[in-house]
Parts: sequence; C-alpha cells; structure tokens
Amino acid sequence: MAVEHDQAICIRQWDFSETSQTVSLFARRFGGLRALAKGSRRERGSFSGGIDLLTAGEIGIIMKRDSDLATLTEWDVQETFTRLRDDLQANRAAWYVADVLGRMLPPLDPHPRLFDVTMELLRTLGHVEATESVMLRFQWILLEETGWQPDLQDPEPEARTLAFDPQEGVWTTDTGEPGSWRVRRGTLVTLQAAAAGALERQDAVSVQRANKLLAAHIRNVLGEEPSSMTWVFGRLPVGGASPRPRSSGRR
Repeated sequence: MAVEHDQAICIRQWDFSETSQTVSLFARRFGGLRALAKGSRRERGSFSGGIDLLTAGEIGIIMKRDSDLATLTEWDVQETFTRLRDDLQANRAAWYVADVLGRMLPPLDPHPRLFDVTMELLRTLGHVEATESVMLRFQWILLEETGWQPDLQDPEPEARTLAFDPQEGVWTTDTGEPGSWRVRRGTLVTLQAAAAGALERQDAVSVQRANKLLAAHIRNVLGEEPSSMTWVFGRLPVGGASPRPRSSGRR
C-alpha cells in the first residue's frame, strides 16, 4: 500500500510497547486519525526520537481499509511550540485545544481551515496579546466546521442586553426566561466579527466574554465540562440542554 504524506499535530499519544507508540493526530488533509508508530521510540529511525504531545510535523502514513488504526511510517518533527512547556496558562490552553479536537472531530473528516487556525493558535499561545482573539477564531471555526455554530442574527439591535438560548443556539430578547443566558449585546457583535474574520477592532474584554460563551456552548455540545476547559475559562454560564446541530459552514 502506498505511503501518503501530510502535515499533522499530535493531540494524544500512548506507549504501545517499549519501542512503539499509538498516536492520535489532527492532519491537515486527512483530519482526525489514530495510528500505530512502530519503532517510534528508538533513537534511530524515521520518527525523530519519538512523537511528543502538542508537536507538529510531516507524517508518512498508510491508511487501511479494514482498520481504523493507520500505520505511521514517518514523523519529521517541524514545530515543538516550546513556549507551551514554559508557560502554565499557555500549556493549559493547548491542552484544551487538543482535548476538544479529539472529542469533536469525527475520524478522517478533513478540516484544513481549522488545522491552519489551530497551528496559528499553538504558535501564538504565551507570546502575544492576540492570543484571546486567535482562541476565539479557533472556537468559532471548530463549531462552524462541525455544524454546531450558534446563529448570529440580532433579535433586537437597540438592546444593551440580549439572551442566548443554549439549546436552540439562537439569540433572543432578554425576557429573563429560565434556561437562557443573559449576555451583553457587545458579545454578539464580537462573535459576528469573529465569523467575518474581522476581530481587529474588538476590545479585549468583549473577546474574553465571547470566548467564555463559546466554551460554554461547546460544553453543552459535549454534554460535560472537560477539566481543560475549566482551567482556561474558569466559571462559565450554566444551564440549558444540549444544542441542536446546524449545517456545517465548511469551505
């Protein structure tokens, strides 16, 4: 069988034996996949001395029709994102990224746009003030690509506060109805900017609030709150049932 090549991020890894690993990867062309890397822990070979979590590289892979476990033949590490090892908050944010990618992406479903923004976020974490904005774009594109993005129609443009219905994934007027989340209108405006790829003019506080709202929405999609989410976003809006999926916005 032919060896195919792709760029990939390691989002999880397990020791398979003294010399081999099983890895979960997010690849640009193939999407999420699991693979066995035989001999990857040997000092000499085609795996750069092992495959570490939250590193990126070029892979050689053999896909198997009769198995969901591919064979990894090569791993040429290209980026190690060293800041993630030195900065606790950056490390926690990166864990969250790996966690939600592993939970939300179906196997072998390509998302190159999501891959690109994930790489940008891993490069940004711990380095620049724009991290919150890149995290917001990551969360929005993750939801959009998987069909869980909230509707961004503004129900009352003159209102200072709105309500977000976490089950329907829509914004409504703020009537105090139980189960809805009361949200500043600026949060919706910031999400609209994130969807349009135009966050440059949004203030940091609004971006932070929008990030927390999307994290809470992702929590409801998953049906649980991963510890990695709590580490990054702290206390989140509560209440609401699992949302209903929307059509994917994948390009």
